[in-house]
Amino acid sequence: MAQLKAARVADVPTLDVVAPGLVVAAEEVSAAAAAATNRGAAAGRFSVIGHRGKGMNALASADRRLQEVRENTVRSFNDAAAFPVDYVEFDVQVTKDGCPIIFHDDFIYTEEDGNISKKRVTDLQLEDFLQYGPQNEQGKGGKPLLRKMKDGRMLNWNVQSEDAHCTLQEAFEKVNPRLGFNVELKFDDYVEYQEEELTRTLQAVLKACIVDHIHNVIFEYAKDRPILFSSFQPDAAQLMRKLQSTYPVYFLTNGGTEIYTDVRRNSLEEAVKHCLANGLQGIVSEARGIFRHPAAIPKIKEANLSLLTYGTLNNVPEAVYMQHLMGVNGVIVDLVPEITEAVSELIAVPEPETEVEGLSNQPAKVAATPNFSQREISFLLRLIPELVQ
Repeated sequence: MAQLKAARVADVPTLDVVAPGLVVAAEEVSAAAAAATNRGAAAGRFSVIGHRGKGMNALASADRRLQEVRENTVRSFNDAAAFPVDYVEFDVQVTKDGCPIIFHDDFIYTEEDGNISKKRVTDLQLEDFLQYGPQNEQGKGGKPLLRKMKDGRMLNWNVQSEDAHCTLQEAFEKVNPRLGFNVELKFDDYVEYQEEELTRTLQAVLKACIVDHIHNVIFEYAKDRPILFSSFQPDAAQLMRKLQSTYPVYFLTNGGTEIYTDVRRNSLEEAVKHCLANGLQGIVSEARGIFRHPAAIPKIKEANLSLLTYGTLNNVPEAVYMQHLMGVNGVIVDLVPEITEAVSELIAVPEPETEVEGLSNQPAKVAATPNFSQREISFLLRLIPELVQ
């Protein structure tokens, strides 16, 4: 058997004690894996997707790999393309003057005259947004960027390899054309959006506005590039499916690991209902949601929906491979070099020059499923519930 290489050893706890309430989940994982193997899902296509390019920037982390290259930039996307990833995932918002830009956070922070300035990204004009952070023009400096942590700390947003912010159009023009795009339609969890506003934003994504000239960015620049849309905002996902039928739309969910006022966001069961009611093609779940409720996977597959996952568990090769056995179609990862290397030793993945097909539930023409001993499977089943904590 190929040797699995742990990407983040510090994240893997000891196996001496199994968390209460998770023993049943381990049994369900085993059953789901067996069912997936019987259906042939384990031998199907499995995609690795770079999170915000080559990985998100975790500024508070001691792991320097998570501060290697600025996330959501052309450089990060092209750096990811050097590895056997199928897609890069990135976040798209629309500026006040109607230009789709690539940026994750709802607010952007800088320091001006000793004071911290906070502005909502969607309240900025494109010209203002591009003034933040590194600049493409040689010798020109941008406004210093700060990032607010979940614990309230404000950190300087500095990484080892810098690049300027970019628009959606620039990504289509400058990123390696063999790389697929997972375009997350980003909206604030704490804002209630009206249908008119959502529609206007989504139409802007489909038609980028550059200096008063309207270009159909998706259809003009996409060409043969694989594209899928995704969103945590249930109505946005539904509307994007209505606005176009060329590219698949996936519904993003925490899989019940967090609770929201909108019940559609609170479980995998609700996610399946939402997809079926609105003709969506897939679900992107927090990996912990899948491991806590593995019995949902057969139901997702029976609904003919594709299933992707995201989250820190996807930086652990054992957890990634277990998802492959369970029938997950692909994983969104931060540690692109480490995870693609580990996956390529165990699962057939396309080489960088190979033409990438769209995600589907159909078995790949050529795939390899290694033989795991009962002892090795037992180890994985003990490991996963521990990680889910």
